[in-house]
Amino acid sequence: MAGVAVGSSPITQVSQVPTQTNLQPNLLTRLHLDLRGKRFTVDRETIMNLPESVLLCLFPNGLVLSRQSVALSDGGENEEDEEVYGVDFDPECFSYVLAFFRNAADAFYGTSTTPGLFAAQQHLIDGSPSPDMGPAPSQNPLLTKQAIIVLREELEYFSIPPKDTGAGTDGHGIANDTLLEVKRKCGAYLLAKRNIFTALQRNVNKENNIAEQHLIDMLCMSGFDREDEWGYRAVEPSRCCISSIALVLLKTGIVHHPVTANGDRPVTVDYSQMSTAQKLLLFWRKPARKCWWDGIEFDLPLNDGTTHKVKLWARRVWTLELSLV
Repeated sequence: MAGVAVGSSPITQVSQVPTQTNLQPNLLTRLHLDLRGKRFTVDRETIMNLPESVLLCLFPNGLVLSRQSVALSDGGENEEDEEVYGVDFDPECFSYVLAFFRNAADAFYGTSTTPGLFAAQQHLIDGSPSPDMGPAPSQNPLLTKQAIIVLREELEYFSIPPKDTGAGTDGHGIANDTLLEVKRKCGAYLLAKRNIFTALQRNVNKENNIAEQHLIDMLCMSGFDREDEWGYRAVEPSRCCISSIALVLLKTGIVHHPVTANGDRPVTVDYSQMSTAQKLLLFWRKPARKCWWDGIEFDLPLNDGTTHKVKLWARRVWTLELSLV
């Protein structure tokens, strides 16, 4: 090794080639989405603020926020406008979520014409730590972010019509018109049941499940009302499935009082409520799911003028999550 010339060293022979930065994936500033035929243009920041459980429905194979290959690029200035991502998700539900998050952010941070709540409670962050509030104010996200409770339900239903209805399938398992009518009307019946907690409370009363009762109580203490209805609820196309979602602002215990005569806006803190709200932080970026079966029986009128008692089973999956905007 000592006799090897310096010029033959593999290190000195490697030419220094400048790094081609244009080969690195470019981050998209906005995404163009096609949700079942309806187009949306959404900023990257808006997408990243959405609940993880919703993002999983939008992008079940993963969210792509950058170009994966320069082979997809033709070098044009408007490349981003040409890339549209097809998404199998209800566009009306997506509009509901976007509008709620946008309004919540505007109310908290303010707009160019209206000050938000954050400015009025800024002094709470700079104040001295309080044992009642848990962590130091600067480390408490409930003081610096708008918190939103996200509750979703995926409901699959299975109808068992009586034999005298004529509902059934052929030799290939294809449903006849009567069975399709029964399924559609069962979906409409469940769709009209918009109260959020009725089914879960029915299960609590049946099973005497203390944990489920505590879940209802916690949600109603944190922003929901026992008579609240789903914010958006719809039957999935060509499926015996109903998707529902409800969004509410988390009650953090921070109370903004009316503006005083001298223009001040007092802000106080209910530390007991703040302690309850901090329990919801367990669901921040960690969606929790609950599944149970629910069976009901009801009278179903058919188009032929007859009415039949139908047994309806529903498999409900709840997803609870906290988002910070």
